[in-house]
Formats: sequence, structure tokens, C-alpha cells
Amino acid sequence: MEANYIFLDVDGTLVNYSNQLPNSAIKAIKSAQSNGHKVYPVTGRSKAEMYAEIVEIGFDGYIGGNGNYIESGNEVVLHQLMTIDQEKAIVDWLNNRGLAFYLESNNGLFASEHLETQGEQAVNDYVAYKENSGTKAMTVRQVFPEMIFAGQMYRDDVNKISFVLEEYDDYLAAVDFFSDFKVGTWGGVGEKALFGDIALANITKQTAIKKLLEHHGVDRKKTMAFGDAKIDIPMLEYCEIGVAMGNGDREIKAMADYITDSVDKDGLEKAFHHLGLIK
Repeated sequence: MEANYIFLDVDGTLVNYSNQLPNSAIKAIKSAQSNGHKVYPVTGRSKAEMYAEIVEIGFDGYIGGNGNYIESGNEVVLHQLMTIDQEKAIVDWLNNRGLAFYLESNNGLFASEHLETQGEQAVNDYVAYKENSGTKAMTVRQVFPEMIFAGQMYRDDVNKISFVLEEYDDYLAAVDFFSDFKVGTWGGVGEKALFGDIALANITKQTAIKKLLEHHGVDRKKTMAFGDAKIDIPMLEYCEIGVAMGNGDREIKAMADYITDSVDKDGLEKAFHHLGLIK
């Protein structure tokens, strides 16, 4: 069997939006690896948010921060951080605008003073939006179980910064003020977005995969990517085969080569079987 490089989004692909990891996904990944395939999560999560049950699967590496960090085996291939001056300018702007936020670092997730209260409605709306069900109410601490509160907010180890949108104008103002950065939204489409994020420009999941393949001298014809959201589309376009999850957004389903079942219905395992990665 020819070895492939398999790239998996995490939220909505490997785990559902309540952070539940299906046993079928673990089994499928381990079986694919035993068949010689390499498996990498490719996620917006920084390393501190890759909790033990995910890490213990035993991946061949990891791409985080939506592409700003690449690890393969025990080697760090790339890590592009904000400078302390850049980070401080963003933190000050968010505080002056009265927005709750958190810093995403490989060393931890660091909450602003009012994230726990100002962010509770947003995290509940986000889980309900993604799960399409009457999910029970959750707190910020439940959604981010290892979030650090009352930590140092001026830091030199920050990958990106996410913030709660009180209104869509907060996003538009951030785009205008931080024109040299990549400013995005998540947790909803357009004006219904719940969160914004600010990251270094010209970094995507696609660019990170390309750099990893170049590092190992691997042809992209030996690649497969799995995702559920609009941000995953570039990596599905780049890889030879792009798979959308059954719980995915309309846009990614429209461009995918194959649509599998949802996370909670063993979508990864079914796709791995369909693609011949496992028997």
C-alpha cells in the first residue's frame, strides 16, 4: 500500500464541538499509521489546547495556529510568533474597545479579565451553532478546560489572539486598524460571527502543509485533507484528495472530492475505509 500524508482538522473533524473524541477515530488513525500512512492534525488550536486525549493518539506531527507552527516527529519545522510590540498593541486595542479575548500560545491559553463573563453567551451560541442541537449550557471554563485566568497579558510567545465580537463592527474596526495582520471571524457566517481573531499575515493551513511536504520531500499527490469549515477549504484544494465531514459547512461540501458522515457518526473511520487507508 502506498503511504499517504493525511491532514486532519480538529474541531468538527477529529472531535465534535463539545470536545468529544470518538473511539472510532482513534482506531482509524492508529490503523492507518500501522499501514504506513503519516497522520497530522492541522488546526487553529495552539499546542496548549491539544489536550492529553488528543496528543495520546500518537500523531506523526502537528500543525497549529492555523499554520504558524509545524512540528514533525520531535523536530520543530516552523514557529512564527508575534513580536511583543505587535502583541501589546493588539491587547491594548482590545482592552480600550472593551472586548473580551484570549491569547493563544503553545505555553497556554490566557484569558483577559472579563472573558469568563463576557464570553459565556458566545461559547454557548458557538456550540449550539456547530452541533445543531439543544446542547446543554456550558461555561467558558468547560469549553476551555485548561484556560489560564489572571495570567500575564503582555507576552512574547503568542501565536494568535481570539476575541468576542460584541457586534460585527468590532471585526470591521479590527480589519481597518490591523491592516498588516490577518483578521478573521469564526463561529458563524458574516454578521452572525461570534468571534474574531488576529494572526500574522500570509499564514494558512495550506502554506503550512506545503512547507511540511517540502521539508520531507513528499509529492502532494500523496496527500489527503479532512475538514468541516470554510477555513479548511485551502488545504482541501491543495491536497490530492479533499474530504468534507457530514457535519461540515455548505461551502466545503460543495468543493470536496468526497463527503463522509459526521464526527458523531464515525465519519473519519468511514472515510478511511472508503479511501483504502484501512481495511
